[in-house]
Amino acid sequence: MSATEAASARPADSPVAPVADPQPAPGAAPPRTPLGARAAAELVGTAALVAVVVGSGIQATELTRDVGLQLLANSLATVFGLGVLIVLLGPVSGAHFNPVVTLAEWWTARRGGAGVTTRETAVYVPAQIAGAIAGAILADAMFGEPLVKWSTHERSAGNLLLGEVVATAGLILLIFGLARTDRLRFAAVAVASYIGAAYWFTSSTSFANPAVTIGRAFSDTFAGISPASVPGFIGAQLAGAVVGLALVALIFMPGRSAETQPAA
Repeated sequence: MSATEAASARPADSPVAPVADPQPAPGAAPPRTPLGARAAAELVGTAALVAVVVGSGIQATELTRDVGLQLLANSLATVFGLGVLIVLLGPVSGAHFNPVVTLAEWWTARRGGAGVTTRETAVYVPAQIAGAIAGAILADAMFGEPLVKWSTHERSAGNLLLGEVVATAGLILLIFGLARTDRLRFAAVAVASYIGAAYWFTSSTSFANPAVTIGRAFSDTFAGISPASVPGFIGAQLAGAVVGLALVALIFMPGRSAETQPAA
């Protein structure tokens, strides 16, 4: 899964979903949204994202037996839902909705770039995981499914794990590439579009998000994943994040001349 995302200025803690902050008085620090509000935005946003993914999967299987149409409905709902959530909550928390995005920002901040602090990371990640679980339970409740029923959908094949590495690496490359080229105003459309495409071009249908992966284990429906498959998926996602950051460093090198920057 995950973020994951209309101005060149960034919110105080994130390069993922920028907003135009009011100009502070000379010498004053820019205003920051309280950490509690940002954590709530991450929890609610991740819960809503998982509710969209799981709920649309359940609805699709009730409407048709065609697996291709089921996946189409599931992916379209995710694209629209994720785009709306990034636009709505990006100005508050950065609209991560994804621990690998948060951890990648934390790593970037440690190396002198923009991103979240260790304390913020320690708050964001549990909020995202709790939100993902709540979202899966909510989706099950809306469709009359057992509130908590472990998924029996095994996803442990090596090709699926490779798909998760590719999906997550591409997501990180996209988000941080947009940040490096000052084009984060396109994040909502770009991130949602990428996830929609990755549903179809990756073998794993692009979870690309450890929190979403954990949440989907709580629903034995179309979008579920067996708990036994969760560690492998999360490991692949973390590996993908490392690959994505390496690609960002290679492709979007600091100090590039203005002439080489693409037009926004």
